[in-house]
Amino acid sequence: MPVPPVLKLYRLSNEVTLPAKQTQGSACFDLAYNPTDKRFIKGYNAKNAPFDREINLDNRSVIIMPGERLLVPTGLTADIPAGHKVLIYARSSMALKLGLGLANSVGVVDSDYVDEWFAMLQNSSENRIIINVGDRIAQGELIENLNFSVAETTTKPTQKTDRIGGLGSTGR
Repeated sequence: MPVPPVLKLYRLSNEVTLPAKQTQGSACFDLAYNPTDKRFIKGYNAKNAPFDREINLDNRSVIIMPGERLLVPTGLTADIPAGHKVLIYARSSMALKLGLGLANSVGVVDSDYVDEWFAMLQNSSENRIIINVGDRIAQGELIENLNFSVAETTTKPTQKTDRIGGLGSTGR
């Protein structure tokens, strides 16, 4: 039986919450908000204007207003095994109950990226959302990369099945 790969996580501060799988059957590990030594978080408002959101100095919480997107820090970086990547997903409970999801749908952390991980959170609700230190904000999954290349062809692809139509035309 092959030895499973190891994702080596590095905490940027001793106060950072280490990710964990919440159940034995969990496919992903949870990532938490950990601002470490940051005072401001970069974001964009609903009109795509950039801003810096100040972190509450008393309890280190941060507010995400309706329509805003913030790069929420995890306080982690990792030594991702060669030939692998980490995919970052929204937590379904936050998306359903709070309207808080990932602005980029799925984050991709390549094996050669060694800087801090962030979750690009977007507030799609009409309420301001407060994120507290240690709140689980996203989930990550270690995935093996497929080995493939990209090449141009001068031959137009031909129909392989009996499919007719394109986007949205194969059903409801």
